[in-house]
Amino acid sequence: MVHVVPDHPADPGILGRSFELSRLEELLAAVDGTGSQVLVLTGEPGAGKSTLVDRTAERGRARGLRILRVRGSEGEAGLGLSGVHQLLHPLLPGDALPARQRKALDRAFGPEAAPDEAALDQLSLCIGVLALIDDAAADRPLLLLVDDAQWLDVGSVDVLGFLARRLEGKPVVMLLAAREDAVPARFDRDFPQVTVGPLGRAAAGLLLDAQPAPPRGRARTQILQQAAGNPLALIELPRALARGRTGTGQADDATLPLTARLENLFAADLPGLPELTRRALLLVAAAGTGNLADLLRAAPSADPVQALEPAERIGLVRIEDGQVLLRHPLVRSAVYHSASFAERRRAHLALAAALDGEPDRRAWHLAAAATGQDAEVADALAESAERARGRGGFAAAASALERAAQLTPAPELRARRLLTAAQAAMFAGHPQWVGELSGRVGDLTEDARLRAEASLLGGWALGVTLRHEDALALLFGVAEGTAASAPDLALGTLATAATSVYNSGTAFHRAELRRIGALVDATGNAAALAWTRAAVDPHCRRARNLRLLEDALAAMSPESLGDLTALGGTTWILDETEQAVRLLGQTMDVIRRAGSAGTNATVSQALALALFESGSWTAAQDAADDAFWMATEAGADNVTVGACILRATLRALRGDHASARTQAMEAVRGVDLRGSLSLQVRHRHAVGMAAFVAGDHADAYEQLRATFTRDFRPVPVHYHASLYHLGDLAAAAVRAGRTDDARRVVEAVERSLEPDRSPRLAAVLHRAAALLSDTEDAEHHFHAALADPATDCWPFEKALTRLDFGEWLRRRRRSVEARPHLNAALECFERLDARPWTDRAAAELRAAGAPVAAATAPSAADALTAQERQIAELAAQGLTNRDIATRLYLSPRTVGYHLHKIFPKLGVSARAQLRDALSQEPPR
Repeated sequence: MVHVVPDHPADPGILGRSFELSRLEELLAAVDGTGSQVLVLTGEPGAGKSTLVDRTAERGRARGLRILRVRGSEGEAGLGLSGVHQLLHPLLPGDALPARQRKALDRAFGPEAAPDEAALDQLSLCIGVLALIDDAAADRPLLLLVDDAQWLDVGSVDVLGFLARRLEGKPVVMLLAAREDAVPARFDRDFPQVTVGPLGRAAAGLLLDAQPAPPRGRARTQILQQAAGNPLALIELPRALARGRTGTGQADDATLPLTARLENLFAADLPGLPELTRRALLLVAAAGTGNLADLLRAAPSADPVQALEPAERIGLVRIEDGQVLLRHPLVRSAVYHSASFAERRRAHLALAAALDGEPDRRAWHLAAAATGQDAEVADALAESAERARGRGGFAAAASALERAAQLTPAPELRARRLLTAAQAAMFAGHPQWVGELSGRVGDLTEDARLRAEASLLGGWALGVTLRHEDALALLFGVAEGTAASAPDLALGTLATAATSVYNSGTAFHRAELRRIGALVDATGNAAALAWTRAAVDPHCRRARNLRLLEDALAAMSPESLGDLTALGGTTWILDETEQAVRLLGQTMDVIRRAGSAGTNATVSQALALALFESGSWTAAQDAADDAFWMATEAGADNVTVGACILRATLRALRGDHASARTQAMEAVRGVDLRGSLSLQVRHRHAVGMAAFVAGDHADAYEQLRATFTRDFRPVPVHYHASLYHLGDLAAAAVRAGRTDDARRVVEAVERSLEPDRSPRLAAVLHRAAALLSDTEDAEHHFHAALADPATDCWPFEKALTRLDFGEWLRRRRRSVEARPHLNAALECFERLDARPWTDRAAAELRAAGAPVAAATAPSAADALTAQERQIAELAAQGLTNRDIATRLYLSPRTVGYHLHKIFPKLGVSARAQLRDALSQEPPR
């Protein structure tokens, strides 16, 4: 069936699109919380994506959804947050939101901020946008439509990506459409996609035959062949033939563009239009926004409405509600690129003159009109970048500074602007962009400090993207070269390098870090020194490392992101896990205030690891999820892989071994783990534990044994990460009949370590020795593993030891002694929801003659989502809706909406009943 609309006798997005339409209906149905709430629509230009978006809007309205739309524009691609503003404009200014969220939105979309105000951080803006959407959805479910996403500004893509990953549990769905070769990276990998491909030959023939003057004979065959199923080409090519473009009305190879050249086709109408019309169309194309008021100011001597009338008659444009709407975005591109540079330049200069009161847009138009380097225009763009930074638009700032650098005549200033652009790109979380920008600095300046700082940024970017070998080659060179002249920079570079050294895990890189470190005066940055020394030798000279840590903590600035990040990592690697959780949590707080979004993923992953080890598995899961999504958005491959591995490990330990194995394998697909031994070890452990839970102990042992095989010797693959898996290795060895081999590994590790060990590592070694012992020495090792109260900081590991000891005692008919250990282990496993070990501990307790409570049924509170649980718990404490909203970055109305859903789930009718409902034990 052909869907007919005015000026479009055959709708290219409907005919032959039954599958796509069914997927769109599924998306709309997901507004009730069932199914994926985000869908990405891709396809080549002219495939009909925009028509499908329009159809979705129609169906959404029929379902009672409120529609918010944004359409990307080439003209606004460099204007920070313009796309988000277009989407949110109907909801602004958000007066019902808490003050913090309202301020963030005001700073981004309201009056210009005062120059002396602190820069708005990107996370606060994202949270403000999320709160605004949440607030609107509390009144009426929302459908967010994002069309031509390939032309959105980078800042808007970042915000939309943040929003898309946090729609779960909200009555909101999002449809994003983009060209198939230009889907924003934030959406390209992690959301369901539907490709709007070519129409089949039958559907293409029907569409072609539905045109006002359908071609026949050779022309029809030629169009079907060259259109290759592209709906827009099937509509436009017959029009071109009808205008007699070939002179004979017949198609031939020379006059029918291929699908890849469709943009040229849209300029075909231009030569026949009056000169004034072509000028007006070029103004529309150059402006990007289609705002009629802009055109009136830019062309005061001619009436744009009258000038565009011929274009409107032939369907190129439509004027309504003060906007000039082009028939298709490709029309804009075709109009713009069919003009000469001189014509485009005149259009941009006219728009710049008309936008004197909008300095950001004016600067970009002046830049587009520039014929070469222009200091004045470069300064204007640099000022625009500062304003963007003040609104938290780091991506827009980086874009503006990059263009400003291109226009800057003075090489030294150009280098500084590129360096500042790279820093802004880092804060925006785009490591590849950081690498590109920083890589250009060295060719522009002989200033050793600038070149070194650029190399430091480049090294950071390489490390974040898993290119540790390249990162360290660059960073070691900078550190060695600045050791004498700029020891502060050298030490900071070594601290950056230490992260890649740890991730790489090779003996060569550790030796190089020690060698260069000996050349640097390390009296300046105590935190950087502590991290550098601990990262390279966490289990050597422990007393020295702890003294350095103590000195650094005493000298630490509580608001210094660099100090907090370094010391959070130091405490974690030295097994000061409780302190690591505190410091890394504090680091996240500072990051949110400082707007350093580029480092969020790395710190969030470190926090997730510390929380996991400390037994806070639910919080670790949340932090790992945040790290994964942030890293995916930022292109931080090291964290993307690492966070996914941690999530897989948690799945395995909670009993979902099949999904855990799948997730672990997907995490490393296409990744060469030989260059990142820390991830290699963690991946093997995740897969090994999945096999262990599945009962495949032979495979579990092989996976774990692979973390202790280097150069055909039984030594740790990674000098730090491998060691904590010795207990699991021993447990698998016992069940796989490989105790002799495992004993050789443990003995080799024992010989390689200094006697001064952390309580955690000492307990792991004792557990492994106990499991592998064939004498009564096992009891001594079990007692030693449990003796130090400090091991309470690692509850899961301690519970494993208690379970192993309880089993050992029961097998020796010492059931009375076994029961306290088994009970303590069971309590921990139940709290962590470590189901395989819960079942084992319960079975052992029964075998030891102790009564075991029946498995508990799920409570009513288990039906709550994570956010609903948070809101319910705060409401049970007596907080008002406004208090809860402030605490959770929501609006009071959204809190009320969630409470409205929470009450029936818990079977209560008043806030006073929440405390009892949340604490009620489920039936046994």
